[in-house]
Amino acid sequence: MDNVRFYWRFLRCLCRWQTILQFKVRIHGTRNVPREGPVVLVCNHQSHMDPVLVSMALPRESCYMARDSLWANKWFGKLITSLNAFPVKRNTADLGAIKESLRRLKNGMSLVVFPEGTRTPDGRIHPMFPGLASIAKKAGAPIVPVLIDGMYQAWPKGSAFPRTGSVIIQYGGLIPPAEYAGLSADELVQSLRKRLIEMQHRLHESLPERRLPWHKKQPDVFEDQPDGTPV
Repeated sequence: MDNVRFYWRFLRCLCRWQTILQFKVRIHGTRNVPREGPVVLVCNHQSHMDPVLVSMALPRESCYMARDSLWANKWFGKLITSLNAFPVKRNTADLGAIKESLRRLKNGMSLVVFPEGTRTPDGRIHPMFPGLASIAKKAGAPIVPVLIDGMYQAWPKGSAFPRTGSVIIQYGGLIPPAEYAGLSADELVQSLRKRLIEMQHRLHESLPERRLPWHKKQPDVFEDQPDGTPV
């Protein structure tokens, strides 16, 4: 906590109040995130606000991968760089971004990743790229799955501005490196996706008003088409 910059604390405070007032955010499970040392926060991706929502409740700074096109605007690029974001090239194996991720984890940072690669078009948790799993395995970092629920309704893909809404951020149980050491990158990312889908399903079962039209009593978490697109 003592190493958190005043600048970060100030912006976190502003963002926390803005999200509480606009999105009525409820947060659960922050004790599952270590207060220091490397950790990878693996999140589903619902909106542009997701990085802020995931990190604002934590007593430590986080860093993020963000698509390189966001640096096209010089001033916006400076802003997100000051918030610990760094660029990644999409749809390719970006070795520079992988090395930067490993460097930051080795320096004891919290790395926030959205392995679906893009925002969900329908609220489902879609297939994930295995790159994050390779990073976590190489760094030997613990993993915490983080569920974001409600931002799809508040700021769906294609909408220019967010609406008011009811948002829940849930930090799942910590997964130590020893627990996934025997898994391949593909197996690990599928396991993480399954955990997130199960977290989402349990939440929607307990709060029926949050269910989306595709909700099932017993979800088949890998009910995908041959091309990987959820049915």
